[in-house]
Amino acid sequence: HAMSFFNTSNAVTGVRNFPYYKGTIVGIMKGFLGLSGAILIQIYWTFLYKKPASFLLMLALLPTINTLLLMWFVRIHKKYEGNEKKHLNSLSLIALIVAAYLMGFIILENLLTLCLAIRVVAFVALILLLASPLCIAIRAHKRESNRVSQTLLAEGDQLIDGESNWRDTEKSHIQDPSGYRHLPSNNTDQELDSNDRTLQSRENFNLVQAMCTLDFWILFIAMVCGMGSGLATINNLNQIGGSLGYRTFEKSTLISLWSIWNFLGRFGAGYVSDHFLHLRGWARPLFMVITLAGMSIGHVVIASGMPCALYTGSLLVGVFYGSQWSLMPTITSEIFGVLHMGTIFIAITIAAPVGSYIFSVRVIGHIYDKEASTAWNTCTGTHCFRLSFLIMACATLLGSLTALALFFRTRSFYSQDIDGTSNT
Repeated sequence: HAMSFFNTSNAVTGVRNFPYYKGTIVGIMKGFLGLSGAILIQIYWTFLYKKPASFLLMLALLPTINTLLLMWFVRIHKKYEGNEKKHLNSLSLIALIVAAYLMGFIILENLLTLCLAIRVVAFVALILLLASPLCIAIRAHKRESNRVSQTLLAEGDQLIDGESNWRDTEKSHIQDPSGYRHLPSNNTDQELDSNDRTLQSRENFNLVQAMCTLDFWILFIAMVCGMGSGLATINNLNQIGGSLGYRTFEKSTLISLWSIWNFLGRFGAGYVSDHFLHLRGWARPLFMVITLAGMSIGHVVIASGMPCALYTGSLLVGVFYGSQWSLMPTITSEIFGVLHMGTIFIAITIAAPVGSYIFSVRVIGHIYDKEASTAWNTCTGTHCFRLSFLIMACATLLGSLTALALFFRTRSFYSQDIDGTSNT
């Protein structure tokens, strides 16, 4: 519950603090969340190896302690535009370096036997990398404070030296009965105001109002198919590897690398969707269509049972599954607004456990039990999970078609958003 609250508050504040680059900031935050699995595995192998009780205690306490310590820093900040992209690019670079470092170390530890001293040094280097974004935040805050101070001093000088000029200029403005001053406007400005009002009208949705719209349920069904099948895959990855004859270290590598693929999907979907949304005008639901179709291909690859199919298929499913966790919050904020985004976001994420139950228990578990031998209740061979993954491939394809319907329904809305941004 604590981590759910903390993740939701992070997503909401990220969207509010970076409205123009919301996809990128959500992708970075969700990306680090995707890396958490690989980081926790490193903690286990370095400090808690063969201490499962201590590891479980850490997993029980860490989310609550982490939330209590860091929740004071989650807030909406007033800022001046200008260097957002530069700072986000720096954070993105650090996130990619951390992911590459983890992937390299995971591969290395499965090829060589590493002593405890090397693991400790590698873990310290990992902690330093994870702490490095603080330097960017501190430097940005310092520059922001200096810029604000200089702006206030400049405005004070202008008020003192140019009071007479300001009075003359004030007379040229048109003042309406409400007391607001307006510059003379033309038809283009009126059209822009009309667009702004249309976009603003989508920002009053509360949870009940959102649930009464077709867009909410389209997004929910797409997430049941995408997030549900992705969770079912990772939940059964070890058992799938065992049925295909993978050795223990190969299955461990698969599970560790899943965190890396998950990160790449979360980070990449946010960054790429921002890029094409602002430069090409591509509506963000289009990327949900593409990623869900990619998940369908990944499920088919796993179902094929070919050599290395589990590695290739888990890469595809992991990347495209992670992208859903980046695309869904940003699409939610854009369609329903940020005023009640937290409650709407949590409501839609219920699709993940619902889909996981359907695919893990009702599909994979049921079919595996039918295929397993009655003596040992185990199954060996490609037939154990083939039908299950073909069913999940059809489900994610259905989710892709559902997301396509959302794309057509919101295409005009996103075109207004792009037009308003470009005119501004």
